[in-house]
Amino acid sequence: MTDEVIKHSVHTLVFRSLKRSHDMFLSNQGLLPPIDDKAEAILRSIKTRDGYGQVMSAVQKAQAVKQQQESMSRPETPHNTEIAESAAIPSDGAMLPYSGPAPPPSTAIAPLPRKAPVMPRPKWHAPWKLCRVISGHLGWVRCVAVEPGNEWFATGAADRVIKVWDLASGKLKVSLTGHVSTVRGLEVSPRHPYLFSCGEDRQVKCWDLEYNKVIRHYHGHLSAVYSLALHPTIDVLVSAGRDGTARVWDSLCTLTNHKKSVRALALHPTLYTFASASPDNIKQWKCPEGKFIQNLSGHNAIVNCMAVNPEGVLVSGGDNGTMYFWDWRTGYNFQRLQSAVQPGSMDSEAGIFAMTFDMSGSRLITTEADKTIKIYKEDDTASEETHPINWRPEILKRRKF
Repeated sequence: MTDEVIKHSVHTLVFRSLKRSHDMFLSNQGLLPPIDDKAEAILRSIKTRDGYGQVMSAVQKAQAVKQQQESMSRPETPHNTEIAESAAIPSDGAMLPYSGPAPPPSTAIAPLPRKAPVMPRPKWHAPWKLCRVISGHLGWVRCVAVEPGNEWFATGAADRVIKVWDLASGKLKVSLTGHVSTVRGLEVSPRHPYLFSCGEDRQVKCWDLEYNKVIRHYHGHLSAVYSLALHPTIDVLVSAGRDGTARVWDSLCTLTNHKKSVRALALHPTLYTFASASPDNIKQWKCPEGKFIQNLSGHNAIVNCMAVNPEGVLVSGGDNGTMYFWDWRTGYNFQRLQSAVQPGSMDSEAGIFAMTFDMSGSRLITTEADKTIKIYKEDDTASEETHPINWRPEILKRRKF
């Protein structure tokens, strides 16, 4: 009996409490608190002072000068003023604004029509075609370097062998063995008969091409060495590898415009510009401040390598075997090629790992995943009539701008 009375009393109290809370808060549910006009005015004045405090005085002075000029230019004739006032007051007594006398038509200045921006017309380049396929490596061909005298070039591959080829005939001249893993980088010295090589075996070697022997080893990398670079005038060799080190460099600025990893760089041989490639697009930059010039979009692949010749032809090679040819100045894509794999290879072995032009810029050498080296050259029979530029500036402008 007692338990039932207490239970009923507690239930009643809880119900009454809920009813009071419901009556108190339901009417204001979802409503914003009232705005304090004084606080809002103070907040607005503080924001105005912080954001426009330096120019507020100049704006006030300009408004005062403008009002003074308007008052001086407006003719003050009592007769016209009385007529305007009498015309501005209608019969029902409502006040209408008076805009003042209109300026004479001779003083009105008509705006000149702006000329639409004109995109520069790209330079015509002859199409490129495959002229020779060189076989001899037993693994992926990962790097290539051309001799400064333009007589031979060297390639390194996953078969751990460096091969030297005659550029004119494509015949093998010599094979160099010494690396115990994939050869990833090659450089030919322009001042000495030396060939530098690096590989995934953490070794950097210097080869004397007169005796075809290793004369020097460079130790220090803790992991695979991926690339080499030689200074053009002094005896300085730079190597970079998987351990994240490239010690001989002087950083002027860091360019962070790419959203994905940068896999290739190409310096123009005559202009102070260079290009960088990533899976999203290719970007052009100006040296030495690193100013962005333009995007070269359309190569929808992972760009592994690039090369540019003095004629302004930029070539990009992708992991799917595609090659895009660009006009350097305008960024116009004038040709697309699909590398043909060697008979007996899978289609997945169409990737292009490295490319370079010879010293004349007339031959393009590519090294690919199908274990071959391909040499391309311009089509001598092509002309602007047979291969015209597909120039549609309105479409390109809509796409790029």
